[in-house]
Amino acid sequence: MTTLNVLILVCILYVVFLFAVAFAADRAALRGRGSWLRSPYVYTLSLSIYCTAWTFYGAVGFAARSGLEFVTIYLGPTLIMIGWWWTLRKMVRVGRSQRITSIADLISSRYGKSNLLAVIVTVLAVIGTTPYIALQLQSVTLSFAAFAETDLTATTLPDMHSTALWVAGGLALFTILFGTRNLDANERHHGVVMAIALEAVVKLCALLAVGIFVVWGLSGGVAATLDRIDASAIAHFEVSGSRWIGLTMLSAVAFLCLPRMFQVMVVENEDEDHLRTAAWAFPTYLMLMSLFVVPIAAVGLELMPEGANPDLFVLTLPLMDGRDGLAILSFLGGFSSATSMVIVAAIALSTMVSNHVVMPLWLYFSGGAAMVSGDVRHVALLARRLSIAGVVLLGYVYFRLSGGGTALAAIGLIAFAGVAQFMPALMGGLFWRGATRTGALAGLIVGAVVWIYCLFLPSFGPSMVLPQVVFDEGLFGLHWLRPRALFGSEGMDPVVHAVLWSLLLNTAAFVLGSLLSFPQPVERLQGAQFVNVFDHSGTPGGWTGGMAQSEDLLIMAQRIMGAAEAQALFAEAAQRQGLAGYLPEPSPTFLQELERELSGSVGAATAHAMISQIVGGAAVSVEDLMAVADETAQIMEYSSQLEAKSQELVRTARQLRQANEKLTQLSVQKDGFLSQISHELRTPMTSIRAFSEILRDTGDLTPEEQSKYASVIHDEAVRLTRLLDDLLDLSVLENGQVVLHVQTGSLADLLDRAERAAGVQGGTLRVMRDRMAEAVALTTDLDRLVQVFINLIANARKYCDGQPPILTIRTAIVDGELVIDFTDNGSGIAPAQQAVIFEKFSRIGQHKAGGAGLGLAICREIMARLGGAVSYLPGQKGAAFRVTLPLSARMAAQ
Repeated sequence: MTTLNVLILVCILYVVFLFAVAFAADRAALRGRGSWLRSPYVYTLSLSIYCTAWTFYGAVGFAARSGLEFVTIYLGPTLIMIGWWWTLRKMVRVGRSQRITSIADLISSRYGKSNLLAVIVTVLAVIGTTPYIALQLQSVTLSFAAFAETDLTATTLPDMHSTALWVAGGLALFTILFGTRNLDANERHHGVVMAIALEAVVKLCALLAVGIFVVWGLSGGVAATLDRIDASAIAHFEVSGSRWIGLTMLSAVAFLCLPRMFQVMVVENEDEDHLRTAAWAFPTYLMLMSLFVVPIAAVGLELMPEGANPDLFVLTLPLMDGRDGLAILSFLGGFSSATSMVIVAAIALSTMVSNHVVMPLWLYFSGGAAMVSGDVRHVALLARRLSIAGVVLLGYVYFRLSGGGTALAAIGLIAFAGVAQFMPALMGGLFWRGATRTGALAGLIVGAVVWIYCLFLPSFGPSMVLPQVVFDEGLFGLHWLRPRALFGSEGMDPVVHAVLWSLLLNTAAFVLGSLLSFPQPVERLQGAQFVNVFDHSGTPGGWTGGMAQSEDLLIMAQRIMGAAEAQALFAEAAQRQGLAGYLPEPSPTFLQELERELSGSVGAATAHAMISQIVGGAAVSVEDLMAVADETAQIMEYSSQLEAKSQELVRTARQLRQANEKLTQLSVQKDGFLSQISHELRTPMTSIRAFSEILRDTGDLTPEEQSKYASVIHDEAVRLTRLLDDLLDLSVLENGQVVLHVQTGSLADLLDRAERAAGVQGGTLRVMRDRMAEAVALTTDLDRLVQVFINLIANARKYCDGQPPILTIRTAIVDGELVIDFTDNGSGIAPAQQAVIFEKFSRIGQHKAGGAGLGLAICREIMARLGGAVSYLPGQKGAAFRVTLPLSARMAAQ
């Protein structure tokens, strides 16, 4: 059996083994037995998809052509993992809290869930990744060709294009089988991740094995290898500082922005703490991958014939020495590097294409009705599977068009520069609350145009896409628009030139567009949640109600999530709301939760659009968001307003209950008043009538008896007159018909008059006063004010149950007002009566003394007309009333 046939058989067995590993991992995760799948080391190994065929094959070729320049490709990610660990953690936290499915989804969600922005990012990602997929296909076909050339039994060499097509088809099939098993892209692809982790071990072991063979098998040890390196051209390469810095920064930016890296680093992340392990383990992995690159390149340049492809030294050196087994292991390492990259990149890109291109177009042409009546789940899965095939096919087309002759490293750098255009919008969205959708759109469009014009289109070669005249004279004949010398910057490295101008103009457009535009409310809300994600991880921005129907929402969710998952989600929400069945109220909180769940399947922008079509609109009111200047405070303000409204309803209900209780008390008091006033009127009138009849009908009364009966009639008439006067007085005061007679007098004199009129002198009540404090001149209606004092003192004389009864009158001036407190040492007024004692029908101590209950009501109306107030002071030992009067003598003489 020939070497080539053995290679094909090994490849088939290896792919079958990967299928088995992926299938077993998926089954273990489904049964809940795959705790080892969530290991931080599996997560770290999955990051190895950064090490594609470019780093496995191309790094050696890079070193052979440019010396130590290949180190920049490893240095950038190492600096990110060690120095920007907090940025990675923030990206992971945002991804988990917002249920992000791709880098396009993250950028779209940050800038107001704009699907236009997601489409631009998706298109740019597909264009930027296409050369990378072509690179993997090229590496595999070159590997087959290298084996075929050493196979003496082969009569014809395999066609590179047909080999690439077979490889592309196999990779597409594997990705479709294990990358689209679940619709929810936010769910972890345990099978794929485990297969990638296994491939990471295979390619590391393969490269280390080849390196050990080269150093100790071909070169004769470490010392001899170092001598070969010193004698080779590698030792004499001089790397310019600008290119070194440029490539290091480019690899660092690409590590953050590559769709496949975002997929494994953010979407597939099970635990943020895995980043702690990856921060040291992944740089260690990169160091081991690069350990033997220079020795292999140096020995290959010395031993291999002139003109040999340095990209294939990892394969051709073992083959040259007859080490077919080692060569096959090396091939499997390169094959693993290529396949893992294509699989994850296809999954990431298919998710972006499906969620942000296919699904919005399908919703648009279906008019939104199909998301209720059609099978959205089937459409989304079919879109992803077709997208995977389409993405891999694009890579094959690029491979055919580019001719497959470009160095692997050059193709990789083109792809790096393309995805680097996401960096300004990505970092600005995570750290700058002022970044806007307009700025992100402007930056991405400008950066993409410059990258395509200066690097991507020229990669096809002169006259393939761009005419040679454009390279020589510039676009439209403008010399400063030459693709390799933009704005007259001649002599620069093409990659550094394109990266410099594209990112510079991208960032400038992004910043300028953000400063000149004003973010929409949803942008401001999302901006605060992204920038302050560690404070607001659980509070994604919101819906403000609408006319959502729970039935329509449930039907739509079932079409996307599946009937069982959707019904479980709705039933749980209904239970939390205290409702039975599967239909919760479409509250803003529930709509937010539903949007998060749907975004895992169709992306944030599409999920937002779907719910919007049913709800009838979703936004945060400008008034709520503009209530504060800070976006974080805006979210807190919006939430607090919702809470305040709820609390306000509770307070209103409580106030209504209190008002109802007060009305009930007043109704009871009114009934008591009517009974009392009837009694008060009937008693004197009955007495007057009775004694009048005695005087009229009895002729033999003595003068003493006549005088006695006449005195009773007189006293009862006075009592009746006083009652009628009180009623009339209160009516006049309430109607504002009172005329005030303003005079000037001393407070002490007024209190003396009140004591005498209330009958205190010679009685049991003792009055305590501070006459020094009472030396205050008042200009007001003195008679009305004395009337208030008389009522308060008389009430203390009647109702104070202290032994002995004492009334303390304190006078003070507070904030330009005269304050007079009347406090006795009795038991006071019951709390239930304190709220109604100033009402017209209220009586204090009705079981101990009579009265119609009009005294305090009259006092309240008098003080209101005098510009002051009378109130009860709770919390004192006895009954306490406070009279306040402005010293300026400005009175409410209405």
